[in-house]
Amino acid sequence: MAEPTIFLAHGASGTAASMRSHVEGLRRRGLAAEAVSLPKGAAERAIPRYREAAPPDGAAIIGGHSFGGRVASLLAAEELYAGLVLLSYPLHPPGRTERWRERTAHWPRIACPVLLLSGDRDPFARIELLRGAVEQLPAHELVVYPGLRHGIGPRLEDALDRIAAFRRGLDPVR
Repeated sequence: MAEPTIFLAHGASGTAASMRSHVEGLRRRGLAAEAVSLPKGAAERAIPRYREAAPPDGAAIIGGHSFGGRVASLLAAEELYAGLVLLSYPLHPPGRTERWRERTAHWPRIACPVLLLSGDRDPFARIELLRGAVEQLPAHELVVYPGLRHGIGPRLEDALDRIAAFRRGLDPVR
């Protein structure tokens, strides 16, 4: 049986190539991984493209950085996946913390386990708000990196180790 794939999508200003180091790092850890290319614009409009790239089968893990993670979370609220990985989830626009509720309104519908990796200085996710918001998720693990802003690049190897451990701890849902 083939190893279930981890699909990761890029942030709003990136491309699938932006996720190359993530995908290659996961492959070095013996995991199947693919980058997903999303269209620019509203996250809701990108859901069909993500679904096409990562059809729900109960074994795949979906996720992404910032915008890519938001799109993946919206998809995971609609379809069944084995897991969801959110890297620097955009909980709110910088300076607009009141928008965190609308950005997480779909979270209670996410049935799979969720791994969130975020910096404690991320202007898109005030950490105290994120700590409260994750309680809406039925199963979650939040990893906070001290000193990091919007992106886990400086701690990428640790983040990939955590994603690999998360993957290995999941049973595919059929």
